[in-house]
Amino acid sequence: MADFQIERHALLEGVPHGFFGSAGGAHQFGFGGPGEGEAVRMLRQAAAEAIRPGGILAAPHQVHSPDVVTVTAGWDDSAEGRPVADAVVTATPGIVLGIVTADCGPILFADLRAGVIGAAHAGWRGAVEGVLENTIAAMEALGATRANIAAVLGPTIAQASYEVDAPFRERFPADTERFFAPAPEREGAARWRFDLPGFITARLADAQIGKIADIGRDTFSHVARYHSHRRSTQAGEANYGRQISMIALP
Repeated sequence: MADFQIERHALLEGVPHGFFGSAGGAHQFGFGGPGEGEAVRMLRQAAAEAIRPGGILAAPHQVHSPDVVTVTAGWDDSAEGRPVADAVVTATPGIVLGIVTADCGPILFADLRAGVIGAAHAGWRGAVEGVLENTIAAMEALGATRANIAAVLGPTIAQASYEVDAPFRERFPADTERFFAPAPEREGAARWRFDLPGFITARLADAQIGKIADIGRDTFSHVARYHSHRRSTQAGEANYGRQISMIALP
């Protein structure tokens, strides 16, 4: 097995965490992606061990929802039977929170003073429908405060790589125009490039999160380092891989 590619951010210093890359395609962390389920489970557990030795992975079955699970005990990490949600929070030591992505935004949260952490999967739909705000509220219910929460956005499809059409743009409120840059027309239809990272970090700022960072990695263009749903779709591939992002209490 190739060594893990793990990126970390100084804003989460003191908190075990990491954004895992594909290691040149060798690592695929999603049960819905290529590979046998047992191999995926073992890889995910090894990644959790790399974040916190002896930790129990809690990674939900993601469905692009705004739903959050508060984790007090781990569950069986298998393809079937995991809680359905797109964010997880905990104040329980020994739990390693995990979410998988393949262009959507992985956000890791921590209020180290309160001992509360979170992880969210935010594509455009989840971000519009409130997964970020719901994650923050669930952390507050465990004792976190917005001014003390640090939030870091991991590898996400960049604006230059995210071309969208008019029906996509119409799903957004009028005050989000700044996140859409004009792109050349295609087949006579207007096109734009959508700034998903900018939209996510703006939502976090509007929620009055005290510390926000974006590691600034484009999943689409960094072929050797990240899986990308859009890149795989454009290549006509039957399936696509996922990376994983994890965080635990120290």
